Amino acid sequence: MSQLGNGLKLVAKLIGGGLPTRIFYVSQGGYDTHTNQANAHPRLLRDLGDSTKAFVADMKAQGNMSRVLVMTFSEFGRRVGENASGGTDHGAAAPMFIVGEKIKAGLLGKYPSLAPADLFQGDLKYTVDFRTVYAGVLDQWLKTDSSAVLGKKFPVLPIV
Repeated sequence: MSQLGNGLKLVAKLIGGGLPTRIFYVSQGGYDTHTNQANAHPRLLRDLGDSTKAFVADMKAQGNMSRVLVMTFSEFGRRVGENASGGTDHGAAAPMFIVGEKIKAGLLGKYPSLAPADLFQGDLKYTVDFRTVYAGVLDQWLKTDSSAVLGKKFPVLPIV
């Protein structure tokens, strides 16, 4: 089992054991694929999908899925174009995934365009500010004032 899978397994045990912690954080490294991305990226995404699927199955088996929200995020996106080393460099936009029984399903935002004329200096243009996602999680899910965490008030993305 991977580091991510083991981390989520531990979180599942803690939740199942009744620990009152409201936020758990696990990480998966390796996405800084400046070289040889074609070999690394599929493995990383498979691990993310498999580990998340197992965690959700654990939460459902415990009867805790209705009280759990899973959110993925990254500190940077990737460039659209490949670099000379068969990888991609840091970019401006990245996907986020939110999973939960009480979450509004579907795509929030617009599909990014890969057309060269629609890029910003080689980067995808983001259509959803990640801080609006955080504001939605904080205000709607955690029932706390997002401006205290984010430093100012951002529009709240309707996730719940």
